[in-house]
Order: sequence, then structure tokens, then C-alpha cells
Amino acid sequence: MTVKALIFDFDGLLMDTETTLLESWRWEWRRHGLELDPAGFFADHGGDANEPRYAALAATVGPAYDRESSHALRMAYRAQLNAALEPAPGIVGWLDRAAELGLRLAVASSSPVTHVRAMLDRAGLRARFEVLATGEEVAAHKPDPAVYLLALDRLGLPAEEAVAFEDTAHGMAAAHAAGLRCVAVPNPHADGAHFTAADLLLPSAAELSLDAVLAGLARRVGSFR
Repeated sequence: MTVKALIFDFDGLLMDTETTLLESWRWEWRRHGLELDPAGFFADHGGDANEPRYAALAATVGPAYDRESSHALRMAYRAQLNAALEPAPGIVGWLDRAAELGLRLAVASSSPVTHVRAMLDRAGLRARFEVLATGEEVAAHKPDPAVYLLALDRLGLPAEEAVAFEDTAHGMAAAHAAGLRCVAVPNPHADGAHFTAADLLLPSAAELSLDAVLAGLARRVGSFR
């Protein structure tokens, strides 16, 4: 089966926004003279997990905690961190080669489109992606396959003609549930032991050329051609 499209997760895969998220929360805890315990910080699902984080901080700080101010200050600090981000190593090379091969590109993210589009625009990547499918458009977040199914529907392709790229285990599970093969590139905060089901596991997008990635997948599942 010919591969016609590549579908990328966004946060932690195209750009390391997972680290800026964690650092923004560390900064906010330290603003209150506290240290955030990063254990269990990253949820095992997509979408917004910040409300429990605010609740935990409020419970630690006590009655003096101002949720509205806390959110505004943290978001402003994270925006500063995000403004300095570049695409993850190797990603631009993959996107360049995909264009040369005539492969269509999509993003399937549990984050809202305002975040995804703004970050892609800032990095100069938005025009490369024909399709954006995002969290507010579906009823359930990864590991539910809904956002991948939406991306496939917008591409007008069956799962057999696309490949997903993910940085989390729950994202990989979503891709597989949608019938996609999945290349896993774990983000710095993901446990590599959770990616044993990946069709191909890489430490970085810079590890292999896109041609080598597609060839590696072909050896596992038979020729794409």
C-alpha cells in the first residue's frame, strides 16, 4: 500500500512545548516559594490537564492563592518560553523530504487549534500542513482515536495510506486505534519503556532520514509500493 500522507502530533513532537509547559509550572510554584514535584505531572491522556494542577497548587498555598492571577502570570511566562522554541531536531528535514516525495501532511493534536496554529505560524511551518485536526473538534482526547480519524477524514484517505508520528504512549495508542502505523519519537519526559508497541521507535527525528523511516516501516509490514 502506498503511503500518501504523514500525520504528526504537535506538542512534544514537532516542537518541545512539553518542556515549556513543565517549566511554566515550576516557575509558578517557585513564585510562591514552593518546588513542584514533577512525578506524575504529565497526564496519560491528551487535552487540558491544568485544572488539577491549579487545584494542587491552591491546596498547597492556601487561602491567599489567586487562581486568575496565577493562570495569567503562568501563561505569560510560558508564552515567553514558547517564543524561543524552534522545531524539534530533524523535523524540518522530514518535512522538506515529505514535500519532495509529494506526501501530504496533517497535524492531529489534542491541543486547541489556537495553540497549534499560533505555534506553527511562529515557526514558519503552518503552510506545510494541509490539514489540522485539534482537540476542541472531537468528543474525546487521545488515547481515543477521534482526532486521528478526523485527520484521515479531512485527508480523504484510509488509515493504510498514512503514517502517524507521536511522542507519547497515549498518542501512539490513539494512532493504532485509528488503524495507523506509528513512528514513536518520545519527548524528553516520556518513559521509553512504554513504547514497545511502536512500529518504529526513534530517540530523535534527527536519528534517521524520512526515507530510512519509511523503509524501516516497509520492512516491518511489507512493501508500501
